[in-house]
Amino acid sequence: MKQFFYLGFWFFKVKFLRKKIPLQTVLFINDECNLSCKHCSVYNHTNPHRKTYEEIKEELLYSYNLGSRFVDFEGGEPLLWEDNEYRINDLIALAKKIGFFSVTVTTNGQLPFSHLIADSIWVSIDGLQQYHDEIRGKGVFDCACKNIAESNYQNLNINMVINSKNYHSVNDTIRFAKDNPHIKAISLNFYTPHSGKDDPLLLDWEQRKKVIDDIILMKKNAFPIINSIAGLKKMKNNNFKKHCWISNFILPDKSRINGCPLAASPICDYCGYCMAGEMASVFQLQPETIFSALKLRIKSIRKK
Repeated sequence: MKQFFYLGFWFFKVKFLRKKIPLQTVLFINDECNLSCKHCSVYNHTNPHRKTYEEIKEELLYSYNLGSRFVDFEGGEPLLWEDNEYRINDLIALAKKIGFFSVTVTTNGQLPFSHLIADSIWVSIDGLQQYHDEIRGKGVFDCACKNIAESNYQNLNINMVINSKNYHSVNDTIRFAKDNPHIKAISLNFYTPHSGKDDPLLLDWEQRKKVIDDIILMKKNAFPIINSIAGLKKMKNNNFKKHCWISNFILPDKSRINGCPLAASPICDYCGYCMAGEMASVFQLQPETIFSALKLRIKSIRKK
């Protein structure tokens, strides 16, 4: 009930009082990683950042005081994070103690994560084996699947970033999510180019529309797709009002950004972060999108 009350009051303030209050924090605790994925601009093998426990505590308090109530720990690979005796579970416990409604960890799945006490886990799966391994490295897909199977999480989702190399595998990856008893659902995003519109990983716009049509059809046929139909339709042309301030980002170098880190760049028109379409649909009071958002955000009980 506390979560429902807060979400209702938050929506009233941002929708009708025009206040810009973040609801979710994306907190990068490091940028060191055990992979070198082709589509990633975050990993840092040369001089990686690794924040201290006290620095992350201060960032969590800052975000909570802004109004955020959901936090996602990201990297790099967040499971590599440590600070003396502290490990990532200490950060999860700290966030809950501060008052965050739920804590999520996003991982590439290369390290076991059955020990995590997070409310939800997101594992990056960018297509079935050959497609995923082409982007992330040989053997990575099998390793991720093994750790997914052994984790025994009730609230485990996968996230796929669709690009020019793996779009052929979208439908099969959605079926994989449905057929895998260890996976709850799949979220789909499109690659956002960091080097401009000529980035070879950027999916052709007409092809993107065709992929979205396929995803919508599978959604209508009860495949476990987190994206809403209304949100997906908006991502066909990106011609809608953005509400990127709903997420605040704290980057590996400690930069604090209220909204998408790429919002000021000329590549915003090529955005593939489907959360943008979801939030626009929420503000237009699309029932299906609101229900999907509540289903995703309201805290689930983790079962071992």
